[in-house]
Amino acid sequence: MSAPKPAPTHPITPAGYAALKARYDHLLGSERPEIVEIVSWAAGNGDRSENGDYLYGRKRMREIDRELAHLARRMKNSRVVEPSEQPDRERVFFGATVELADEDDARRTVTLVGDDEQDASAGRIGWSSPMARSLRGASLGDLRTVRLPAGEKEWEIIAISYPERSA
Repeated sequence: MSAPKPAPTHPITPAGYAALKARYDHLLGSERPEIVEIVSWAAGNGDRSENGDYLYGRKRMREIDRELAHLARRMKNSRVVEPSEQPDRERVFFGATVELADEDDARRTVTLVGDDEQDASAGRIGWSSPMARSLRGASLGDLRTVRLPAGEKEWEIIAISYPERSA
């Protein structure tokens, strides 16, 4: 019988981990107790089958419990990585901010972050996204092909930067 495989670890920035923890703490310490109080009050009002406060409260409590379980799993399986401590700053790794140019010289800047903190509109792409996977390990001047839903697109690495190391 083989040993169980360890859960995969997901890289996340310290700020991304702090955001997950803040959401978890808010749900557990604020929202859930409020809903428990509402459900307890509504349960004391008699017939639960037609009690909107009770029914809504139970539904909301299940949603909160599901989100708490999800957040707990994500935090447990996360590995906090400080991008400013990257030793090889000449290649693209987690936390890198990369300036890219496509075939038409259209430029785009992206930062590789944890999947839980991705925000395409802000230029933050998740570590396991197709673009991030194709950029991993790239150096200045490298050409990388990204498979997107609209088809393949080739990007050239124009610049690579990391946050400054704190003193």
